[in-house]
Amino acid sequence: MNLVEALLQALEERGAGEIFGIPGDFALPFFRIVEESGRLPLFTLSHEPAVGFAADAAARLRGTLGVAAVTYGAGAFNLVNAVAGAYAEKSPVVVISGAPGTREGRSGLLLHHQGKTLDTQYRVFAEITCAQARLDDAASAPAEIARVLDAAAAQSRPVYLEIPRDMVGVEIGSVPPPRRPPCDAEAVAACADAIMARLASATQPVLMVDVEVRRFGLEARVAELARRLAVPVVTSFMGRGLLAGADAPLAGTYLGVAGDPALADLVEGSDALVLLGVILCDTNFGVSAGRLDLRRTVQALDGQVAMGFHVWPGIPLPELVDALLQRARPLGATRGPAMRPAAPRGLVADEAPIGPMDIARGINDLFDRHGPMPIAADTGDCLFTAMDIEHTDLVAPGYYAGMGFGVPAGIGAQLATGRRTLILVGDGAFQMTGWELGNCRRLGIDPLVIVFNNRSWEMLRAFQPQSRFNDLDDWRFAEAAAALGGSGRRVATRRELAEALEEAAAARGGFRLVEAMIPRGVVSATLERFVEGVQRLQGPR
Repeated sequence: MNLVEALLQALEERGAGEIFGIPGDFALPFFRIVEESGRLPLFTLSHEPAVGFAADAAARLRGTLGVAAVTYGAGAFNLVNAVAGAYAEKSPVVVISGAPGTREGRSGLLLHHQGKTLDTQYRVFAEITCAQARLDDAASAPAEIARVLDAAAAQSRPVYLEIPRDMVGVEIGSVPPPRRPPCDAEAVAACADAIMARLASATQPVLMVDVEVRRFGLEARVAELARRLAVPVVTSFMGRGLLAGADAPLAGTYLGVAGDPALADLVEGSDALVLLGVILCDTNFGVSAGRLDLRRTVQALDGQVAMGFHVWPGIPLPELVDALLQRARPLGATRGPAMRPAAPRGLVADEAPIGPMDIARGINDLFDRHGPMPIAADTGDCLFTAMDIEHTDLVAPGYYAGMGFGVPAGIGAQLATGRRTLILVGDGAFQMTGWELGNCRRLGIDPLVIVFNNRSWEMLRAFQPQSRFNDLDDWRFAEAAAALGGSGRRVATRRELAEALEEAAAARGGFRLVEAMIPRGVVSATLERFVEGVQRLQGPR
């Protein structure tokens, strides 16, 4: 096989389902072979950030590699922000970039799309990926492809492959099959024994799950672990959507002072809080009431386990969960699982203006009638509103918090799973990437899109209310939907919202956009509590 065919086979063997990309001259030979081979579907979008977000969402929901393919320089540098977010949130996106041919690089001329040097792009991506390779040698290419792709799978983080355009047709040997790094079985057993002893001595043990549980395909096993231990399990803010539909004692999503006080008491009062694949970030723990001492938790994440002042390095989460399952038994804790609070329902269809909670109620009512949908949410109040929507699959930039994720992530999610996706996006983020909806007709997908239009960067206003620079103009997105190949409706009352949601859910064959007009200054109660918690914990300025 030539280099690209061998790479495509290696990606397929490791679970990649498609390639999202935008061609350019240095990448045209790569794209030609991808198209001719037919091994992986190729979905092209309009701007490289969307390619990265779509590949990220596909990786998150499917629990396998996502693939983003771009050209050198002008294409790849547009991808940097999306890949940085994937790195921060542990999503295994494979970046494939075309590059100048080896003879071009020795010509002595500056090459178009070049930054400071021909290696600048490689060095930039080395900062936001866990493994990199330039495939400029046929002899070493098979091993390099395997090394980089296996690093993405093992670490659940982005990787970078650069292919000079005169290398794509070069014949190479077979890429070694997938392999996971070896682990010390005795160390895993000793670690599992120590965790079980800690749980058995506790009066209020709790499991908290986050992104690595899905990234490594552990949701069913973690649900079984919680059932066998008979202890409550919660998700972090970043882990919202995990265990959706699983038979597990799921108590809800921990949001500290921004969430349910009973759930906060359960987590912060635990004397054996086990963090499974949790990102230790401010959005997960920055609004705790101050009673959560992470040093007293059991932290199983990033390939190691820490408990107190003891650390077990080289403990992969899948092997640890299996070892805990072998040892699990009901713990007889003094406090049983908390009941997950019911999501709010019953949208009042009257002439009152729309607030974020009305959108949550309307979606929950919709799910009751038509069944749940996976959600792709952008950052901002649309994401905090999702905390009041019935627990379902969710992808969102909850930690990195980069704007523009929602629409392309929803496109990637539907293409990767085949399930119609609900997209929640603010008007500011829609201005960035919402126009990718124009690709839906060509791609044969029909997401349901709700734009939270308050004509402002409202989450920023929540932190700094007096600033007028947060005001945005009114772009009237619903009127643009038809030109993009879908249909849209602008709504300003709760009655109109209820009608538009039902119309959009019932219609198929193109994207449906509901532009919900929300008065400036109106935000969800969850965002209000989050902002108050952050400001209180930060102290006076």
